[in-house]
Amino acid sequence: MVKVKVCGITNTEDALKAVYYGAYALGFIFYKKSPRYVSPSKARKIIEALPPFITPVGVFVDQKERAVIDVCRFTRINTVQFHGDETTVYCKRFKDLKIIKAFRVGAVFLPEEVKKYKVDAYLFDAYQKDAYGGTGEKFNWDLISKEKFDKPIILSGGLNPDNVKEAVGQVNPFAVDVSSGLETAPGIKNPRLIRSFFENISSF
Repeated sequence: MVKVKVCGITNTEDALKAVYYGAYALGFIFYKKSPRYVSPSKARKIIEALPPFITPVGVFVDQKERAVIDVCRFTRINTVQFHGDETTVYCKRFKDLKIIKAFRVGAVFLPEEVKKYKVDAYLFDAYQKDAYGGTGEKFNWDLISKEKFDKPIILSGGLNPDNVKEAVGQVNPFAVDVSSGLETAPGIKNPRLIRSFFENISSF
Protein backbone atom coordinates (compact mmCIF):
# COMPACT_ATOMS: atom_id res chain seq x y z
CA MET A 1 0.00 0.00 0.00
CA VAL A 2 1.19 3.53 -0.69
CA LYS A 3 2.58 5.09 2.46
CA VAL A 4 0.71 7.86 4.26
CA LYS A 5 2.08 10.77 6.26
CA VAL A 6 -0.52 12.57 8.34
CA CYS A 7 0.65 16.13 8.91
CA GLY A 8 -0.36 18.88 11.31
CA ILE A 9 -0.50 16.63 14.37
CA THR A 10 -1.16 18.63 17.54
CA ASN A 11 -2.32 16.05 20.08
CA THR A 12 -1.66 12.47 21.14
CA GLU A 13 -5.18 11.21 20.41
CA ASP A 14 -4.99 12.20 16.74
CA ALA A 15 -1.47 10.79 16.46
CA LEU A 16 -2.45 7.38 17.78
CA LYS A 17 -5.62 7.29 15.68
CA ALA A 18 -3.60 7.98 12.52
CA VAL A 19 -1.12 5.26 13.45
CA TYR A 20 -3.94 2.82 14.18
CA TYR A 21 -5.31 3.18 10.66
CA GLY A 22 -1.90 2.85 9.02
CA ALA A 23 0.11 6.10 8.97
CA TYR A 24 3.83 5.45 8.61
CA ALA A 25 4.82 9.04 9.44
CA LEU A 26 3.40 11.99 11.37
CA GLY A 27 4.19 15.63 10.66
CA PHE A 28 4.79 18.18 13.41
CA ILE A 29 4.75 21.79 12.25
CA PHE A 30 7.26 24.07 13.96
CA TYR A 31 6.37 27.11 11.85
CA LYS A 32 4.73 29.57 14.25
CA LYS A 33 2.56 31.24 11.62
CA SER A 34 0.78 27.96 10.89
CA PRO A 35 -2.60 27.29 12.56
CA ARG A 36 -1.24 23.77 13.11
CA TYR A 37 1.87 24.91 14.96
CA VAL A 38 2.93 22.69 17.84
CA SER A 39 5.55 23.58 20.42
CA PRO A 40 8.65 21.38 20.63
CA SER A 41 7.77 20.36 24.19
CA LYS A 42 4.27 19.25 23.19
CA ALA A 43 5.58 17.47 20.11
CA ARG A 44 8.09 15.59 22.23
CA LYS A 45 5.35 14.31 24.55
CA ILE A 46 3.32 13.10 21.57
CA ILE A 47 6.35 11.43 19.98
CA GLU A 48 7.18 9.64 23.23
CA ALA A 49 3.70 8.05 23.12
CA LEU A 50 4.16 6.62 19.62
CA PRO A 51 4.83 2.93 18.97
CA PRO A 52 8.08 1.79 17.32
CA PHE A 53 8.67 2.17 13.57
CA ILE A 54 6.60 5.35 13.21
CA THR A 55 8.57 8.25 11.74
CA PRO A 56 8.01 11.71 13.25
CA VAL A 57 8.78 14.49 10.76
CA GLY A 58 9.60 18.05 11.75
CA VAL A 59 8.18 20.63 9.34
CA PHE A 60 10.08 23.92 9.05
CA VAL A 61 9.68 27.01 6.86
CA ASP A 62 12.78 29.12 6.16
CA GLN A 63 14.07 28.78 9.71
CA LYS A 64 17.61 29.26 10.96
CA GLU A 65 19.87 26.22 10.89
CA ARG A 66 20.57 26.37 14.62
CA ALA A 67 16.85 26.51 15.43
CA VAL A 68 16.14 23.44 13.29
CA ILE A 69 18.95 21.44 14.89
CA ASP A 70 17.93 22.41 18.42
CA VAL A 71 14.29 21.40 17.87
CA CYS A 72 15.28 18.09 16.31
CA ARG A 73 17.63 17.23 19.16
CA PHE A 74 15.05 18.11 21.79
CA THR A 75 12.22 16.17 20.13
CA ARG A 76 14.49 13.33 18.89
CA ILE A 77 13.32 13.90 15.33
CA ASN A 78 15.62 12.59 12.59
CA THR A 79 13.57 13.49 9.50
CA VAL A 80 12.76 17.06 8.49
CA GLN A 81 10.56 18.61 5.84
CA PHE A 82 11.62 21.99 4.52
CA HIS A 83 8.46 23.65 3.23
CA GLY A 84 9.69 27.14 2.41
CA ASP A 85 12.13 28.62 -0.07
CA GLU A 86 15.20 26.86 1.30
CA THR A 87 18.14 26.70 -1.12
CA THR A 88 20.18 23.70 -2.18
CA VAL A 89 23.08 25.05 -0.12
CA TYR A 90 20.89 25.32 2.98
CA CYS A 91 19.62 21.75 2.61
CA LYS A 92 23.15 20.36 2.32
CA ARG A 93 24.02 21.62 5.79
CA PHE A 94 21.89 19.03 7.57
CA LYS A 95 24.08 15.98 7.07
CA ASP A 96 22.73 14.04 10.06
CA LEU A 97 19.07 14.34 9.09
CA LYS A 98 16.83 12.79 6.46
CA ILE A 99 15.48 15.64 4.35
CA ILE A 100 12.20 16.02 2.49
CA LYS A 101 12.13 19.15 0.34
CA ALA A 102 8.69 20.52 -0.46
CA PHE A 103 7.93 22.33 -3.70
CA ARG A 104 4.79 24.40 -4.27
CA VAL A 105 3.48 23.66 -7.75
CA GLY A 106 1.69 26.44 -9.60
CA ALA A 107 0.96 27.20 -13.23
CA VAL A 108 4.69 27.20 -13.95
CA PHE A 109 6.61 24.10 -12.88
CA LEU A 110 10.33 23.62 -13.50
CA PRO A 111 11.36 20.01 -12.82
CA GLU A 112 15.01 20.80 -13.53
CA GLU A 113 15.03 23.12 -10.50
CA VAL A 114 13.64 20.36 -8.30
CA LYS A 115 16.31 17.91 -9.41
CA LYS A 116 19.09 20.22 -8.24
CA TYR A 117 18.21 19.34 -4.65
CA LYS A 118 20.21 16.39 -3.30
CA VAL A 119 17.75 15.38 -0.62
CA ASP A 120 16.02 12.15 0.41
CA ALA A 121 12.57 12.82 -1.06
CA TYR A 122 10.58 15.45 -2.96
CA LEU A 123 7.17 16.58 -1.75
CA PHE A 124 4.82 18.39 -4.12
CA ASP A 125 2.14 20.71 -2.76
CA ALA A 126 -0.17 23.31 -4.29
CA TYR A 127 1.13 26.84 -4.69
CA GLN A 128 -0.74 29.59 -2.90
CA LYS A 129 0.79 32.99 -2.30
CA ASP A 130 2.08 33.53 1.24
CA ALA A 131 0.88 30.08 2.33
CA TYR A 132 3.08 27.08 3.06
CA GLY A 133 0.99 23.93 3.10
CA GLY A 134 -2.32 23.03 4.69
CA THR A 135 -4.35 25.16 2.28
CA GLY A 136 -6.69 22.40 1.10
CA GLU A 137 -5.88 23.31 -2.50
CA LYS A 138 -4.76 20.77 -5.08
CA PHE A 139 -2.67 21.29 -8.20
CA ASN A 140 -2.51 19.81 -11.70
CA TRP A 141 -1.16 16.33 -11.04
CA ASP A 142 -0.21 15.94 -14.71
CA LEU A 143 2.68 18.32 -14.12
CA ILE A 144 4.52 15.74 -12.04
CA SER A 145 3.03 12.44 -13.25
CA LYS A 146 4.81 12.84 -16.59
CA GLU A 147 8.21 13.53 -15.04
CA LYS A 148 10.94 11.11 -13.95
CA PHE A 149 12.57 11.85 -10.62
CA ASP A 150 15.46 10.02 -9.00
CA LYS A 151 14.07 10.51 -5.50
CA PRO A 152 10.88 9.20 -3.88
CA ILE A 153 7.84 11.37 -4.57
CA ILE A 154 5.42 12.45 -1.86
CA LEU A 155 2.13 13.87 -3.15
CA SER A 156 0.39 16.56 -1.12
CA GLY A 157 -2.04 19.39 -1.68
CA GLY A 158 -5.79 19.17 -1.17
CA LEU A 159 -5.93 15.41 -0.68
CA ASN A 160 -8.98 13.98 1.06
CA PRO A 161 -10.95 10.71 1.21
CA ASP A 162 -12.83 11.59 -1.98
CA ASN A 163 -9.86 12.23 -4.28
CA VAL A 164 -6.91 10.30 -2.87
CA LYS A 165 -7.63 7.16 -4.87
CA GLU A 166 -7.63 9.10 -8.14
CA ALA A 167 -4.49 10.98 -7.11
CA VAL A 168 -2.52 7.85 -6.29
CA GLY A 169 -3.67 6.12 -9.46
CA GLN A 170 -2.54 9.05 -11.59
CA VAL A 171 0.75 9.98 -9.95
CA ASN A 172 1.84 6.65 -8.42
CA PRO A 173 3.77 8.34 -5.59
CA PHE A 174 5.93 6.70 -2.95
CA ALA A 175 3.70 8.33 -0.33
CA VAL A 176 0.92 10.84 0.16
CA ASP A 177 0.82 13.65 2.70
CA VAL A 178 -2.52 14.76 4.12
CA SER A 179 -3.51 17.38 6.66
CA SER A 180 -6.54 19.64 6.13
CA GLY A 181 -8.41 16.89 4.26
CA LEU A 182 -8.77 14.96 7.53
CA GLU A 183 -9.77 17.84 9.78
CA THR A 184 -12.81 19.34 11.45
CA ALA A 185 -10.68 22.39 12.35
CA PRO A 186 -7.00 23.25 11.81
CA GLY A 187 -4.95 20.79 13.84
CA ILE A 188 -7.96 18.69 14.89
CA LYS A 189 -8.34 15.43 12.96
CA ASN A 190 -11.65 13.68 12.35
CA PRO A 191 -11.49 9.91 13.05
CA ARG A 192 -14.15 9.17 10.44
CA LEU A 193 -12.20 11.00 7.74
CA ILE A 194 -8.98 9.27 8.76
CA ARG A 195 -10.63 5.87 8.46
CA SER A 196 -12.21 6.70 5.09
CA PHE A 197 -8.92 8.01 3.73
CA PHE A 198 -7.08 4.79 4.50
CA GLU A 199 -9.92 2.60 3.29
CA ASN A 200 -9.96 4.39 -0.05
CA ILE A 201 -6.30 3.71 -0.80
CA SER A 202 -6.11 0.22 0.67
CA SER A 203 -5.98 -1.31 -2.81
CA PHE A 204 -2.68 0.43 -3.66
